[in-house]
Amino acid sequence: MGDINERRAQKKAQTRAHVRRVAHHMFADRGFDAVTIADIARQSGVAVQTVFNHFSTKEELFFDGRAPWVHGAAEAVRDRASGVPPLNALRDYLVALIRGRFGALAAAESRTYLRTIETSAALLARERELVHECERLLSDALHEAWTTDVRPGDGPVPPDPATAATLTAATWPAAVRALIVGQRTRVHEGACPHEVAEKLGLLAERLFDGVMATLPEVRERVGDVTLPPANRFPPRAG
Repeated sequence: MGDINERRAQKKAQTRAHVRRVAHHMFADRGFDAVTIADIARQSGVAVQTVFNHFSTKEELFFDGRAPWVHGAAEAVRDRASGVPPLNALRDYLVALIRGRFGALAAAESRTYLRTIETSAALLARERELVHECERLLSDALHEAWTTDVRPGDGPVPPDPATAATLTAATWPAAVRALIVGQRTRVHEGACPHEVAEKLGLLAERLFDGVMATLPEVRERVGDVTLPPANRFPPRAG
């Protein structure tokens, strides 16, 4: 019985991957809005209901496997190495994300993917929903890191973890998005993606290091400056 269930699961995964692959090619060739679920089903050789069994909407199908950043920030906090404070782990992840996203634009496929999003109101709306989901997941992860998952080397905990988690999750990814969206046009117009990636990466490093330098009890070095003990959170009651 176990072998039968395993084969069924494998076949299901193969069908899902096949439908997604066909759909992504069709979206790239014809644009998102011009392709219907019926078109995808016909090209994939499956029934329309089979497509819906795997993907509830066309927007979900478009972004499937293409938006690891939705969970990435929260996972960076939860999977942080020993001795790395939550905000440092988040900072490193976001800087790498900026460099990686622009570095990937050197490939024509990635540029086509972005153009497809930017020319579809439905995809832009879905992308905003994914951004909100990213913020929610990150807020939960930071709150856990500052309450139930405090580890040696994490440093001090904010006096109000819930508020700190919400504010960080709302502002840090938003800054990254502003940097990315604001520079995508330059790449479309011919700027070297790798050069843009490096410049934005350095800018992001300075931005987040500057933010962290203003936070109480940041013990990490920022540039050549080590913050003094006076910049510390007051001790928590209890």
